[in-house]
Amino acid sequence: MSQTALANEDEAVDVIEHVTIPLSDGTELAARMWMPSDANTHPVPAILEYIPYRKRDFTRDRDESLHPVFAAHGYIGIRVDLRGSGDSEGVLEDEYLERELQDGIEVINWLAEQPWCDGNVGMIGISWGGFNGLQIAARQPEPLKAVVSVCSTDDRYADDVHYMSGCLLGDNLSWASVMFAFNSLPPDPALVGDKWRDMWFERLEGSGLWLEKWLQHQTRDDYWQHGSICEDYASVKTPVMAVSGWADGYTNSVFRMLDNLDVPTQGLVGPWSHKYPHQGVPGPAIDFQGEAIRWWDRWLKGHDNGIEDEPKLRAWMQESAPPSGSYNYRPGYWAGEMSWPPQREERVYQLEPDLLTQNFDDPVVGNHDVESPLSVGLYAGKWCSYSLGADLPHDQREEDGGALVFDTEILEEDLELLGAPVAELELSCNQPTGIVAVRLSDVAPDGSATRCTYGLLNLTHRNGHDQIEEIEPGKRYRVLVQLNELGQIFSAGHCVRLSVSCSYYPLAWPPAQSTRLTVHTENSRLRLPHRPRQPSDSRIGFDEPRELAPMPIEQLAEGDQRWLVHRDLYNNQSQLEVIKDGGKFRIEDIDLTVAHDTREYYSFKDGDFRSPAAEVVAHRTLERDDWSVYVRTRTVLTADPEYFYIFAEIDAYEDDRRVYSYNWNRSVTRYGV
Repeated sequence: MSQTALANEDEAVDVIEHVTIPLSDGTELAARMWMPSDANTHPVPAILEYIPYRKRDFTRDRDESLHPVFAAHGYIGIRVDLRGSGDSEGVLEDEYLERELQDGIEVINWLAEQPWCDGNVGMIGISWGGFNGLQIAARQPEPLKAVVSVCSTDDRYADDVHYMSGCLLGDNLSWASVMFAFNSLPPDPALVGDKWRDMWFERLEGSGLWLEKWLQHQTRDDYWQHGSICEDYASVKTPVMAVSGWADGYTNSVFRMLDNLDVPTQGLVGPWSHKYPHQGVPGPAIDFQGEAIRWWDRWLKGHDNGIEDEPKLRAWMQESAPPSGSYNYRPGYWAGEMSWPPQREERVYQLEPDLLTQNFDDPVVGNHDVESPLSVGLYAGKWCSYSLGADLPHDQREEDGGALVFDTEILEEDLELLGAPVAELELSCNQPTGIVAVRLSDVAPDGSATRCTYGLLNLTHRNGHDQIEEIEPGKRYRVLVQLNELGQIFSAGHCVRLSVSCSYYPLAWPPAQSTRLTVHTENSRLRLPHRPRQPSDSRIGFDEPRELAPMPIEQLAEGDQRWLVHRDLYNNQSQLEVIKDGGKFRIEDIDLTVAHDTREYYSFKDGDFRSPAAEVVAHRTLERDDWSVYVRTRTVLTADPEYFYIFAEIDAYEDDRRVYSYNWNRSVTRYGV
């Protein structure tokens, strides 16, 4: 055990590097813990973060920006590795399995029984930890009194990294490959001793090919309903703070939970990508630890701090900005809503040829065709941005040549929107399957177009996601495409653009064949969530992020984060290359050297809908003294009209000697995707 004191914080903090938590089946989970120095004599509540991303090394820096601050304000901060991850025993076979959730309940009960805990527990987490915090809350363990859920979802099928409104996301492969690499790493011998190699091989042989599992469930079935609290919002009895950012992939769930949870709920949405708000990019970042502590103080310690009287939603209203794949800061202001959804009139536009008008009585009749090339989507950015390289959407003029485009007149005054736009489209299609992608952009006087939000719909899911209904070619259908929630100010002198395409690769996997959509404009409208600026908005604000000492590391090799588009005009081939090189560094506190590098490749041949191919190659290295492990994973996804094809391989090395190798070749039937 070591002791540290945080500048400008209240209490000295003891740090316990490695704690083991026994489970009922004999498995031991590994944890790292921060506690007030007097907790053994003055018990306090515990704050649990429960994720698979390796508390010893990969999340160490982030953990140290969060849990020591909680401990310095009178809480136990504890970071637990899931079963089969990091330094915990067992095998991790998939996301959010019932075994994981039951383990989490056992951890909560164990925490509540410790002499340094007063019996009250909160859960915090981003992404995976945000998910399982909600899922465990729905199981109502008695000691769990509050949840802070960041960048998570209430709906694992329709609004997660795998599928979006029935469309297969490119991030599904990317994320499967991330976990493929994580699951292939061993625990640290310095903590678990000689059994590290047996634990490693158990993982290598047992974690399986997650991409195949996810592709086997292409509709909303029991697999996705498990762990989706939207199936029964009433099961959540604990207060929930739901947090996300406009650049994140999980913004929509904040608004659904505000609308549907029947417990004290607070929503916070900044300009951020998939990051905790105290590390938020694009900025402004905030003192998120302070906001979480106020939440814990109210619901874990019973302090009457007035948090229930504050706005139910606090959201950053973004000003117009030039298109860029990367922003350090998005200008704007904080807005507050005392209830959600608010009761306001929408701003409605009628689609006419090339235009968005308010000519509802006698709209110009138009039947507009679009058969989008596969290149529409190359500049879409990532479904879930991490602000690594240029992973946000670029100038939408790159995409609009393959789409139908409808513009408003030049705005005479600012137009402020907060909520989810909806496109009501009457359309027909020349194929039995297809998708529609709808984008809303802010067009500046120079013609540059910044994407503000977008929505997707698999047209075979137009009546629900539990089964497919093929399209009758040529028949007119009325569909609603809800775009992602936004908080956006369209400046006077700009215009609003609606773009409609039938391909959006690689953000979404393309249809089985080239499709032609016809949009019948006289029966099509765009509904915008207009929000006039409120005088009370000026009272919304946050403290600046805390200044905390960074984790001591020795940088041995710099990383590289880039997005590159390659075009071979002679062979009509294109490729998006994503470089996510984390470099090489030594964590001084534990004398561990870490290197990680991932490359993603998304390619296609113009006009050939059998040609899209996606490949992810990941490298991970851990080294200390005379111990060294290196793992390389590779996954390739291709498709024809009937099947998806998966090729995957793993090679694991100890001291430069390959000790494990395995290949997979799998096919999965396409089911309307």
